[in-house]
Amino acid sequence: MASIETVTLEVADTTAARHFYTTAFGLDARLRLRAAQAPTTGFRGHTLSLTVSQPADVDLLVGAALDAGATSLKPATKSFWGYGGVVRAPDGAIWKVATSAKKDTGPATRDFDAFVLLLGVRDIAASKRFYLDQGLTVAKSFGPMYVEFAVGDGPVKLALYRRRALAKDVGVTPEGTGSHRIALGGTGGAFTDPDGFAWEEAATPSLTA
Repeated sequence: MASIETVTLEVADTTAARHFYTTAFGLDARLRLRAAQAPTTGFRGHTLSLTVSQPADVDLLVGAALDAGATSLKPATKSFWGYGGVVRAPDGAIWKVATSAKKDTGPATRDFDAFVLLLGVRDIAASKRFYLDQGLTVAKSFGPMYVEFAVGDGPVKLALYRRRALAKDVGVTPEGTGSHRIALGGTGGAFTDPDGFAWEEAATPSLTA
């Protein structure tokens, strides 16, 4: 079964981005960075999410991200689904930190339970068929709204969401042009999906360029 082994963010300044991601989220093995100046405007069509165990962990990570230079798109708050907040990293990537728990059960930690990449797609059914053809397996599916794939042995979960719905969820407008500024390192070979997201052969995980 194909899986995502790494996520590579294309950034203007790898040194600054490396400092941000280590300071804010403590990310290392799951995230790579490389220098790129590809033109991009507006919403890049994807978000990255950290799922944590309790609201205190959300507050700790969101606070660390803001202190490290992120900007707030949605302050951490309660919702029907739990508790979460959204920030934009200095490199432009959008991150959501969330939990399904409503109450804290212990001291806040920087640990997270899952690292999730959500792709905003034009046609859920078409993209779902495409990824099934690439060897991925559906774990959850909610009609034409949302699809989550089984993670296999990989450290990164992949999900599909309608582009407009994803943009609304993180508090931005759905319009955007140019590069997605992201590449996925997978076990299923190199290809590009219907929305222009590029997959590459998985490289050795590292937070270095």
